[in-house]
Amino acid sequence: MSTCSIIDLGLIPYAQAWELQKRVVAARKAGAIEDVLLFCEHPHVITQGRSGNRANLLASENVLRQKGVEYFESTRGGDVTYHGPGQIVGYPILNLGAIRRDVVWYVRQLEEAMIRATEEFGIRAARIAGKTGIWAGENGAEEKLAAIGVHISRWVTSHGFAYNVATDLRYFELIVPCGIAGRKATSLEKLLQRSVASAEIKPLLAKYLGEVFGLTIRTVGRSELFEKLEHFEQAMAVSA
Repeated sequence: MSTCSIIDLGLIPYAQAWELQKRVVAARKAGAIEDVLLFCEHPHVITQGRSGNRANLLASENVLRQKGVEYFESTRGGDVTYHGPGQIVGYPILNLGAIRRDVVWYVRQLEEAMIRATEEFGIRAARIAGKTGIWAGENGAEEKLAAIGVHISRWVTSHGFAYNVATDLRYFELIVPCGIAGRKATSLEKLLQRSVASAEIKPLLAKYLGEVFGLTIRTVGRSELFEKLEHFEQAMAVSA
C-alpha cells in the first residue's frame, strides 16, 4: 500500500493554506513527495468555487468586515461555503493516477470516509442524490454536516472537505450554503447535544480516508513536510 502523510496545521489563514497547497501539489506532481493530507482550521472565511454564484453571498462587504470574515474566490469546484473555527478542513493531495482516475468516484469516497467516521458517534449520515457532501437528519429535512469542493490537475487532487464539528452555525446565515436554498448546516456538536473536540474525530477521518483510498496513513510534523518542499523547490530552481 502507498503511504499518505498527515500534517495537522492547526488554525491557519485560508490564503496561507492555499499557498501551501500549491507548493505540495507541485511537489506531488513531480513525484518528489508522497500523498499528503493536510488537516487545519481557518479563521472566519467565505469562499466561492469556480461554478459559484456571487448572489449566494448574502452579506455585504461592510457586514463581512464587521464580523471579521474574509472572502476569497477559489479554484475548487462547488459554490459558496463558510470555514471557521470548530470546523475540520481536510486537503487531500493525492495522486489519483496511482489510485483510480475517476473524479466522481473520488468525491464519493470522500463522502464515504466522513459517513463512516460519523457513524462512530452513533449518528447516521448519508448522501442526497445530486447534492455533494454528507447530510444528517430526517428525510426531507436533512441538514448539511460536511461540504466538499475539489480541484484535480494531472490527476493530483487539491482542496477537499469541510466537516462541522463545533462550528458556530450562525455564520452560515451569511450565505446560501453550497448554493442550496432552504437547507441548513448542522454540526456534530449539535447532533450529539454535547461539546465535541476536533481531536475526537480527526483520527477517525484519517483512518477511513486511508481505508477508502487504500493508503497507509502516517502522521508527520510540519518540519518534515517543509524540508521536503524546500529541497524540491531548490532542486527546481537549480535546474531552471
